[in-house]
Amino acid sequence: MDLYTCPARTHGADTPLIKHPCGVAAQALEQAGHTYSVKVVGGFKNMPFSRRGKRDQIIEMTGQPDVPILVLDDGTVIQGSAAIVDWASSNPPSRS
Repeated sequence: MDLYTCPARTHGADTPLIKHPCGVAAQALEQAGHTYSVKVVGGFKNMPFSRRGKRDQIIEMTGQPDVPILVLDDGTVIQGSAAIVDWASSNPPSRS
């Protein structure tokens, strides 16, 4: 599975005041025992001009430019840190 993040990647889940959504999603996947690849897309939410032309793939998958999104191996797309946290805690990793 692939976790699409902003350039902050998987950092920021433990910041004291405002948790970074990409870091929160990554932390939830790790704590649940999931393995995933990180795919970084350009730009930051608070600087929309920095995202111009760098999130076309995200827009194609979700209809909007925001990350994080999680793409499961079967192609299912889970959008947003809260939904990814819920999915991670509700779907234990399969053991092969």
